Amino acid sequence: MQAVEVQGTVAEGFEPVRDAFQCNFEQGAEVGAGLAVYQNGQPVVDLWAGEADPATHRPWQHDTIAVLASTTKSLAAGALLLLVERGDVDLDEPVARYWPGFAQNGKGDISVRVLLSHRAGLPSMHTRPVTWEDLRDWTPITETLAAATPEWPPGTAHGYHGVTFGHLVGEIVRRVSGVSLGEYFAREIAVPLGLDCFIRVPDAELPRLATMVVPDAEQLMLGMKVPELANMVRALNDPTTLTYRSMYGSVAISWDATNDPRTYQVESPSMDGVASATSLARYYAALIGEVDGVRLLAPSLMEQVRHPYGDGLDEILQVHTSWGLGFALPGGPMWPAPEQIEGLFGHSGASGSFAFADPDRGLAFAYVPNRGSELLEGGDFRVRSLIAALYDGRV
Repeated sequence: MQAVEVQGTVAEGFEPVRDAFQCNFEQGAEVGAGLAVYQNGQPVVDLWAGEADPATHRPWQHDTIAVLASTTKSLAAGALLLLVERGDVDLDEPVARYWPGFAQNGKGDISVRVLLSHRAGLPSMHTRPVTWEDLRDWTPITETLAAATPEWPPGTAHGYHGVTFGHLVGEIVRRVSGVSLGEYFAREIAVPLGLDCFIRVPDAELPRLATMVVPDAEQLMLGMKVPELANMVRALNDPTTLTYRSMYGSVAISWDATNDPRTYQVESPSMDGVASATSLARYYAALIGEVDGVRLLAPSLMEQVRHPYGDGLDEILQVHTSWGLGFALPGGPMWPAPEQIEGLFGHSGASGSFAFADPDRGLAFAYVPNRGSELLEGGDFRVRSLIAALYDGRV
């Protein structure tokens, strides 16, 4: 196998992270990837390697942006939480205060807090699977969600809103701010922090976008054979289950379209965001502390973000998950960081991306590859080795 040169910098004491990153390439687990870590608002790891496009051998660069898939939800959550921070949205007010039509069919009392923590009971779009046209027009999706009846009594259980979360959050942001979620995120978060993070990619930035490489059948089988995920895999392959209806059955767009430019020229804040690893880590760093004079969330709100509002069996994923306000928390097989480290919050994506913050240690981590994960929501074997190296000697 041809050696891959890892480029970038690491601060003293973080060399094991670079070694683990290099090892993933040497073992043939990567195509191209970026990796970044901030500590106390400063970059301490900034690495990249491999190919952004294996067909043309375009190399991965420091400013390469790549698909985040569900890690996009953490950008959407941050936008809504910024409105909370500024006093424009109250977590304990009903969603219907900001979005009156949402009150239909027993949803009038669902609070913003319940919605952010995946407890609203609205995970499914199976009555109208999401199409390109729906994503372009936005309102067909939000109107369907406004008219939906919850799958369980809101607030009594939690279940991953994998397809619907971004539009649920995004409609609140749109109605309160007067602009779309992607525009609000760009104006209030990305521009002040100088981020290459996008929900809807400007045409001028598309040449920097890495080409996704979908896992082959052998790699997908590895994910399906993880014992802890057996119940989820069975449910995903049974069209009669809520799991299937909320995931595969809710989207009329397949992995085969992952490199279609239309995917990134619409706003689908559950799954179509893109970012560089450096910018994603910088975003997470600004959630927990000051980065070049910018801090997004006050400590009191950050503490609420990492509180486990839904913890235990996930009604959709059929495994143990834990959810704070818009972010996943340690717990269960979908969480790739050491579970004994409490207080972390982050998000993974089927693209293989993963980002998290550790407020107690001042750490913000982001990994953005272009080979999709063999696991449905990411957190796969590559990222686990990187995080283990990060915490070696720090626990």
